[in-house]
Amino acid sequence: MSQLFEHNGAEGKGYSQPDPIMSTDNLHIPNNLMRSNKARWPRISEPEMVRHYTWLSSRNFGIDTGFYPLGSCTMKHNPRVNEVIAQLPGIADIHPLQPDHHIQGTLAIFHEMQHMLAVCAGMDDVTLQPVAGAQGEFTAIRCIQEYFRHRGELQRTKVIVPDSAHGTNPASAAMAGFEIVEIPSQEDGRIDLAALRAVVGDDTAAMMITNPNTLGLFETDIAEAAEIVHEAGGQMYYDGANFNAILGRTSPGIMGFDAVHYNLHKTFSQPHGGGGPGSGPIGVKSHLAEFLPGPVVKKRPIMPDDKLTSINTEWWYHWYEPQYTIGKVQQWHGNSGAVIRSWAYYRRYGKDLRAMSEHAVLNANYLRHRIMEEAKIAGVDHLFCDGAEIEVVKHEFTLSMAPMKEELGVGAMDVAKGLLDKGYMAPTVYFPLVVPECMMFEPTETESKDTLDEFAKKFIEVLQEDPEVLHNAPITTKVRRVDEVYAARNLTLSYPFEE
Repeated sequence: MSQLFEHNGAEGKGYSQPDPIMSTDNLHIPNNLMRSNKARWPRISEPEMVRHYTWLSSRNFGIDTGFYPLGSCTMKHNPRVNEVIAQLPGIADIHPLQPDHHIQGTLAIFHEMQHMLAVCAGMDDVTLQPVAGAQGEFTAIRCIQEYFRHRGELQRTKVIVPDSAHGTNPASAAMAGFEIVEIPSQEDGRIDLAALRAVVGDDTAAMMITNPNTLGLFETDIAEAAEIVHEAGGQMYYDGANFNAILGRTSPGIMGFDAVHYNLHKTFSQPHGGGGPGSGPIGVKSHLAEFLPGPVVKKRPIMPDDKLTSINTEWWYHWYEPQYTIGKVQQWHGNSGAVIRSWAYYRRYGKDLRAMSEHAVLNANYLRHRIMEEAKIAGVDHLFCDGAEIEVVKHEFTLSMAPMKEELGVGAMDVAKGLLDKGYMAPTVYFPLVVPECMMFEPTETESKDTLDEFAKKFIEVLQEDPEVLHNAPITTKVRRVDEVYAARNLTLSYPFEE
């Protein structure tokens, strides 16, 4: 295995840093800030470094190397034109503290992105500051919390979540100090209105839910659920993780939500994976707007004393701090590169974004039925539960490997590892928790019919494998099956230098 830190050439050799732009002779650095030993970074040449990272990249699987049907994560193609635009000097080379008159173009992009996100979600205001979906959840819940504090409703200490919710929902609310109230789903996986009515009250701050839900099912009673929460004085929060399924067809605002987060790294094609980078802006109705983290971008007509530089426009864009802001949740102004890439995607496709969501739903339903057809042909349709009573799913669907586990001792994890040997990234496993031995598939709108047909065949081939083969899978990958429990409990977060 290539270990970058094991490359140590001759003293003083390796990549050369440029000479300092100012003399260091008169710098007085306190002794407690001085190193006692030289920094332990590798002393290697540029070719050696390139070889190491090229080798490392060859061991990774990503959306650019194969089909990535990871349910809930929307791993779709990222158009390269977005990268070109985000790397333009006037965008990539600016500093967050440059004055407004230096960055009118970037501010205009931010403002347009805020407006576009507000329109497509049926919201009134947007902040682009959060840099992840979970951080967007936390930010929105904090805005709701401050809204109630401002109104003197301090008794609202509970947040309601369905049992099928993303785990970040209760985690985000708990981080803000709320008590979590979980309600069970109905047998069909949708929200139970009777269970909701039983828990709402004067202490309800909000309900957090995504629609479609994590089973890929549209919550047909969502408007009534919103009415129940609002009658109790609570707020409705929309988890935007599954927004890819409804964009252009309906909106959280129409459904009755007061706040929403967007995953720009999912719906709007900003690349993600491996921990980042992401972007999780939030949109809110007008009554929550002045609680948003600042600054946000506003515009006004040009005034005579505005310092225009190279642009000629009737509008002046500027940073604005909301009156009752909860404060910053991220340094500077959020993940600017992610915002720019997503803006480029929106500008390129515009009204075609409705077709995007339609194709995402079409692909999910096609793959689901294709798998069932292949299973019947192979005579293995008894090895999994497909929720056949559900006629139409949205952008994703779940299969339960519980029958296969009971009959052959092969669970969802074994099937997932077997798919790696077929050259595919595995779907999400064991989520949502309400489905036993769950596998969740999301093909996205960017995959072709041929890709889905081939994947369906390979998936059934895995189900036909000898159980012992699957217990030992993956066999062909560069890294075999790892002990995930051990890895999670024995983290190695830095290189183990020898002392």
